[in-house]
Amino acid sequence: MSSSEATARAGLCRVGASLHARGYTHGATGNLSVRLEDGFLMTPTGARLDELRPERLSRLDVQGRLESGEPPTKEAGLHLAMYRSRPRAQAVVHLHGTDSVALSLLPDLDPADALPPYTAYYVMRVGRLKLLPYFPPGDAALALAVGEAAQHTHAMLLAHHGPVLAGRSLDAAADAAEELEQTARIHLRVGGRGCRCLSSTERAELERRFPHEA
Repeated sequence: MSSSEATARAGLCRVGASLHARGYTHGATGNLSVRLEDGFLMTPTGARLDELRPERLSRLDVQGRLESGEPPTKEAGLHLAMYRSRPRAQAVVHLHGTDSVALSLLPDLDPADALPPYTAYYVMRVGRLKLLPYFPPGDAALALAVGEAAQHTHAMLLAHHGPVLAGRSLDAAADAAEELEQTARIHLRVGGRGCRCLSSTERAELERRFPHEA
């Protein structure tokens, strides 16, 4: 095993434990992956993110076939679809955070831009959030929908399910997922009341200064 792969394995375990400890996912929900030079590492199916072990992670080849470790998350197809559509992405984070799932249940969201630009950091780390319709977890149609959406955005919200975000690194993807969860909480707290968001000019300037690289 190369030193870079060993570092990637340790990073998946570290980030998974951190996300779980702070309530961004719960129980045996959520899954993470990173791109290797010759394949992918993913969290195993049914694994708790706070109990990951480097040697038990799923190692897939470039075609998505299991090479070693435990069987991968049932959402492996979702991760692979994101990587195919976004060749610069180095990591994918899929969580089941309470506030982002609650957001996905609201009836009046714009499917192309599900959250207003409340803060600069939301625009910088998440950008425009695409809402996808409901599909059963692990369904092939879900992976197809994610792959199509990923051609246009690195951040999406699955209805009744949770967010999926790609990043130029695992830490960047996790940071974006946390920013999304916090912004969903803001949206739920303001409860539809009129509030001051960033203007279209302010948003465009942030998008120009901080383009999403993954």
